[in-house]
Amino acid sequence: MVLSNSPTALDSVSILDMLSVHEHEQVLFCYDSATGLRAIIAIHNTVLGPALGGTRLWQYAEEKQALTDVLRLSRGMTFKAAISGLDLGGGKAVIIGQPTIKSEALFRRFGQFVDSLSGKYITAEDVNISVKDVELMMKETQHVVGRSESNGGSGDPSPVTAYGVYMGIKACLKHRTGSESLAQKTVLVQGTGKVGEALAKLLHHDGAKLILFDIDKERVKKVAQETNAQIIHDESEIASTPCDVYAPCALGAGLNPTTIPQLNCSIVAGAANNQLLEEKRDGQALKEKDILYAPDFLINAGGLINVSNERIGYNAQRAKHQTEGIYDTLLSVINIAEQENITPHEAALRFALDRIDRVAKINAYSKKW
Repeated sequence: MVLSNSPTALDSVSILDMLSVHEHEQVLFCYDSATGLRAIIAIHNTVLGPALGGTRLWQYAEEKQALTDVLRLSRGMTFKAAISGLDLGGGKAVIIGQPTIKSEALFRRFGQFVDSLSGKYITAEDVNISVKDVELMMKETQHVVGRSESNGGSGDPSPVTAYGVYMGIKACLKHRTGSESLAQKTVLVQGTGKVGEALAKLLHHDGAKLILFDIDKERVKKVAQETNAQIIHDESEIASTPCDVYAPCALGAGLNPTTIPQLNCSIVAGAANNQLLEEKRDGQALKEKDILYAPDFLINAGGLINVSNERIGYNAQRAKHQTEGIYDTLLSVINIAEQENITPHEAALRFALDRIDRVAKINAYSKKW
């Protein structure tokens, strides 16, 4: 299966080089002329179990950009599942195109590609993919979670993702100030999509003063009215705007050498995936500015925890209780980071990798017999 017949398409050597960087197990390129489907499914690691991660629909500027994104996202899902104690591996999928390309035929065809992996990859919602879209995939594969409640599923995972971020923000405040109270704390939420909106409402309920930004001006205006929030109109002002907590809830790579020097906050804790453009460099830059960073793959794990519960019979209270565990895990990670003089990201990564390595050794031993 090929992604494109274009002479500018990725060649196999460059693809394999990209896969080798973080030791991805498998990448499936999906193309269907009848539906216009162009997609990539990346499986990073399945030591702990089948790879679970949502499908993102996005208009990438070029195919290599889509591949880079799906590789980074799938790797993050591995660590997200590991640090959350889930028996799951990391995977992700991207469909290249705008939301206007949606059709039943396209999602059913994509479902067939998911099914061809025989359960090694389980998909769900992500950016621009709804519960309805996921249920169209279900017509072709059982390897789907995030189904509607009427279909025995958990519905939209966004509120639980937001709840996990909310718990993470409280943990950061507890560590930094001695109190988890949000009253009169200023929180800047960048991105008021489904997760950002739900997070803003949780924070507003607890008395936080909100500052919001989104490229969708009508949406951010609506959320601001509901949460009595201030709106940032110029995207270039986000990083330098004074706040107690900066919560990136849009796309990744927003923490980089351009934005980090401008930051005027004491905590960064948000829902976006892959917030650090370059993990080691940018994590260290935050540490040197004395900004407490909540590792994204830990703080935003609520959605994964929620949909993973469908595999054993969905129970909302159980999923909520597991998501609340983000609070204690994050405090442990922060304490380890301070004790060992490393960044929280490095501490969280070590936490996740240690679990994967332990299970890998058990698996290797059992295969000898």
